[in-house]
Amino acid sequence: MQLEIRGAERLSFREKQAVVLKETGHSNEEIARQLGVNSATVATLLSRARSKGYQAVIIIPTNLGLFGGDGDEVS
Repeated sequence: MQLEIRGAERLSFREKQAVVLKETGHSNEEIARQLGVNSATVATLLSRARSKGYQAVIIIPTNLGLFGGDGDEVS
């Protein structure tokens, strides 16, 4: 799987870091530890990022066996 952040060009570097960590399942506390800031700062970064309208899109390969075939072609 691949994560794509649409609208990332509108985000600051720190907002991008916080968004990627959040969208990959990290808690605000974990993000705060990794970025060396407090949880309130993480909440602010994520709030600012949301106000700028980013979208997180997960791209899933079609060959995961989800539809029973080898090629997983959907007609």
